[in-house]
Amino acid sequence: MSNIKVLLAEDEASLGMIVKESLESRNFTVFHAENGEEALKMYEEEKPDILVLDVMMPKKDGFTVAKEVRLENKKIPIIFLTAKSQISDVLEGFNNGGNDYLKKPFSMEELIVRIKALLNRIELKSNTEHIKIGKYTFNVTKQILSFNDDDQQLTHREAQLLFYLFEKKNQILDRTFILNKLWGNDDFFNARSMDVFISKLRKKLKKDENVQIINVRGFGYKLLC
Repeated sequence: MSNIKVLLAEDEASLGMIVKESLESRNFTVFHAENGEEALKMYEEEKPDILVLDVMMPKKDGFTVAKEVRLENKKIPIIFLTAKSQISDVLEGFNNGGNDYLKKPFSMEELIVRIKALLNRIELKSNTEHIKIGKYTFNVTKQILSFNDDDQQLTHREAQLLFYLFEKKNQILDRTFILNKLWGNDDFFNARSMDVFISKLRKKLKKDENVQIINVRGFGYKLLC
């Protein structure tokens, strides 16, 4: 995956340099900011494809940066880097617009897998660009879920997850498969992350009572429509 522009915000200079050089050795273009204000400035100037944000940074923390970016861009993938591991911190990250969450210390291979997973755009034939899900219309390319004249902009991760649920509609979408496909692995924190995204999709689909995402305990999820 070449020519991908990554904005890396990490105030620990040595770690930032290691991550930057590692990504650049794999043909990513990396812009490194050492605080939140610098990250926002670089975001505006460089128009990156993905943000990798340390949570604890001077001037503005990673959650604040993500929240401000989300005011104008709902689609760009955001990965948080943090030494924190409490579930409340993980959930706060997703509530502030994050798509993924990587605990320190982490391996470069794991970071790269997660970056690629988030940037793995859904490949569809033109005749499946618009999908009917009950009374909803799902524009996969634009990541918009519509009900009558009400349009909801989905994040990239929400759109990916909904598409895979639709592909398996009325069947079980295997939990391990989708965790590995979209999150890179099926560990506990990623599983909790997926549960959060399933809850978000349920809320966005609640206007049609015939559309449901049910939990098939021990196996995965099923989209009924």
